Amino acid sequence: MIGTFKQIAAAVIATVLLALNAHAQDAAEGQRLFQQRCGACHQIDSTRNGVGPHLQGVIGRAAGSVDGFRYSSAMQGSGITRDAVQLDTYLTNPGALVKGTRMTQRFPKVDERKAIIDFLATR
Repeated sequence: MIGTFKQIAAAVIATVLLALNAHAQDAAEGQRLFQQRCGACHQIDSTRNGVGPHLQGVIGRAAGSVDGFRYSSAMQGSGITRDAVQLDTYLTNPGALVKGTRMTQRFPKVDERKAIIDFLATR
């Protein structure tokens, strides 16, 4: 009985460690993709706004709420709170979710969106 418990505990721990490692790899890939595809418009390491608003703390934040950034009225009135599911939908096709948004960049690949979102969740 104790041997079985130890085997189950070891399997659970191994599964958790693999999941954490996969998440870390996704976040690292997300950082690369962010710098490549988003970094020209958005800051992540500072709260300075550029062409787009900074994205520090974007998960859990109301869309259109960064002080000092001039959002479209569509984004300000969207009523969206950013979470992983909502960001996935938004990054797939921003204009379909928020008609009138100024963001036009789309991310058609599921794995790229997931990696970017995992990275944003670490900031």
